[in-house]
Amino acid sequence: MGDVAMTVSVLRVLAQTYPDVKITVLSRPFFSPFFEGIPNLDFLEADVYGKHKRFGLIKLANEAKELGIDAVADLHNVIRSKIITKYLKLKGMETAIIDKGRAEKKTLIASGGKTISQLKTTHQRYADVFEKLGFPIDLKQFVAPPRKRLTPKLNGLIGVEPKKLIGIAPFAAYKSKIYPLSLMAEVIRELDESDKYRIFLFGGGKKEIVQLQKIENPFANVTNVAGKLTFEEELALISNLDLMLSMDSGNGHLAAMYGVPVITLWGVTHPYAGFVPFNQPEGNQLVADRAQYPLIPTSVYGNKFPQGYDEAMKTISPEMVVLKIKEII
Repeated sequence: MGDVAMTVSVLRVLAQTYPDVKITVLSRPFFSPFFEGIPNLDFLEADVYGKHKRFGLIKLANEAKELGIDAVADLHNVIRSKIITKYLKLKGMETAIIDKGRAEKKTLIASGGKTISQLKTTHQRYADVFEKLGFPIDLKQFVAPPRKRLTPKLNGLIGVEPKKLIGIAPFAAYKSKIYPLSLMAEVIRELDESDKYRIFLFGGGKKEIVQLQKIENPFANVTNVAGKLTFEEELALISNLDLMLSMDSGNGHLAAMYGVPVITLWGVTHPYAGFVPFNQPEGNQLVADRAQYPLIPTSVYGNKFPQGYDEAMKTISPEMVVLKIKEII
């Protein structure tokens, strides 16, 4: 989901820069709401577990071809997208494929405590694909979309008091990227006691919903929305936030595509790998202490780390997090 969300802001700039270019996004149906409101953009659904499974990818490629496309931008560079791209290239389409910088990232995670430097962002790598096709874009020209309209249900959750709206997404795919929930509860407690904020907890899956419910219960200004909203409602709520606090995970990218300020907490991964949410400054990246955990980043996605490194995020104190939230808001 995060990978798809990161394409959205880039495509907004592409559509803004080249208003006569028609864009067709090929992805899973679940992600189609991401692209609503981008002018001259259509969505082609990929049913990769149904009719487009295996050899069905050729059928999908032909569906794209029948739309009259002139070029293919492969922003994913995985087996499925490679098959489609190569097939359409054989049919005479101009194609360009993202360079994910795998060798650079491998060097970054093998730094062994040495000084590390910022790699090209994933957003810029997407932009480079369009430049290869003859459509250079300047990501600094991004204009955030208007906030989505709130339904009566969402207005009811927000309430009538004029409080700043904060989203908190405390989970990630791997434990090494999750801020300890006991520390997150301290962050929430201090924000709640100020009575200046409405806090919404985001997550998914039965286990996460139960954990978020436990976090929500003691606080007057906290609402767990996991499992209570449709995906479209979640996106509408996120677009209306004043700030999102996220791990190195998809929710940060969802907020950023609406121009919402995002604070990201980093564990064994690191912002220098290029996955910082779009347009978010370095100051919004709270990183585990490399002096204590010098092998960070231990992997690009957080799935590999030495013994004890799953404790690295404890070096980010709740006080640091609250201070950054108040500074931004």
